[in-house]
Formats: sequence, structure tokens, C-alpha cells
Amino acid sequence: MTPPAGESAGPKPIDRVAGGVGWIAHPEETMQRASHAVAGDDGLWLIDPVDAPGLDDLLAEHGEVEGVAVTLDRHTRDAASIATRHDVPVWLPEAFDGRGELPDRTPIARFGNELGESGLESHTVVESRFWNEVALYEPDRGVLIVPESVGTAPYFLAGDERLGVHPMRRAVPPRAALGRFVGNVETVLVGHGAGVTSGASRALSDALSGARARIPRLCAETLWGMAR
Repeated sequence: MTPPAGESAGPKPIDRVAGGVGWIAHPEETMQRASHAVAGDDGLWLIDPVDAPGLDDLLAEHGEVEGVAVTLDRHTRDAASIATRHDVPVWLPEAFDGRGELPDRTPIARFGNELGESGLESHTVVESRFWNEVALYEPDRGVLIVPESVGTAPYFLAGDERLGVHPMRRAVPPRAALGRFVGNVETVLVGHGAGVTSGASRALSDALSGARARIPRLCAETLWGMAR
């Protein structure tokens, strides 16, 4: 993971949907690591959070933090320190082995098909030795949260894509895992970049169907960007 270029000046709010807010702690990062606070049935849930000065003030506008969830095995980010500050556990999917890079002293809870009592459904996107990822889905509002397999940071996107499949997943895109949500999503929130809050179902369908065919274009655009 590319380290931050410097100390965060504060969270840059994005994605004011799902009864909460998203933020990017370090907008200058190429990876554009995005975090989200989503209102569940039982309180505010933080998804793959990156800390920043003033974050708690932003969160206080949306309610009390009920828990912190990690949805990609390498997205522990600042989950432990933020959870400790709010006196809540870090929630990990049952399928994740161990505790990743979380300190031993960090209280951990596990979730299966639903994240606690939040009403957020958990769906496996990838389960392998090298990549474990779940997506969270709020059916009433049609909100889908995908931490890594799709994103909107520039290195995810080829041509005029609004949402793109991760470069390492384009050869075998997650069509079965994420295609089930096409037609049932109003918003797609991602772990890298701002979310797609309009025409999300079409953007997701386009990303999945065109992922493999656009590999040459993505490679060319990436090389061109590096040469500039």
C-alpha cells in the first residue's frame, strides 16, 4: 500500500448517502483510499476507515459509532485505533483467517451473512489464499459497498468508465459475485475513490461486462499517464 504523502489536513467528505458519509483522508494519494460511515439499524458503522484529524467531528453529525468493519483482508488501515477511540470492536468476516495486521489487544467480533444487527448483508466477492473480500449491501436503499474489486480511482478506469474493475481482476472479473446486484443498486460505494451515486446499476453492469475487453486500453492509458 502506498503510504500517505504527509499528514492529513482533515477528512475530505464524499458520498453523503446511506444515512452517513464517506471520506478520503489523503486526497493526494494515487490510491484515493476511501472510507465510509453507514447508518445501520443499530447505529453508525465505519467501513475500512482511514483516520484523519477532525474525523470524530464529522462522524458525530451522523450518530454514535456502533462498530468498525474490515471488508478486505488487507484493509485493516486504521480500524484498530479508531475502534479503540470509540470503545467498539473491530468486526471481521468469519471467512477471514486470523486478525490480519490488527494489534493483539484489539477486541474482535466476527460476522457472517449480516454485519452485526446493522441490517447490512454480507456477500462474498473473493475467497482465496491471496485475496479475501466481502461486499456489504443495504437492500432497502440499494446501497452496495465494494472495498476493492471495483473502484473509481483513475487507475481503475479505462476510457469513459465511471466504475472500473481492479486491474488485477480484469482478466477474470467478478461477474457472478457482483452481477447479481445489477438492477438492484442505486449507489455503489468503493474503497478507492468517490462512489457512484447516480446510474449506479448501469455503471456496475458496464464495468463487469467490459472489464476484459478494455485491458489493452487501461494498460495504454496507464503507461501514457506514467510518461507524462
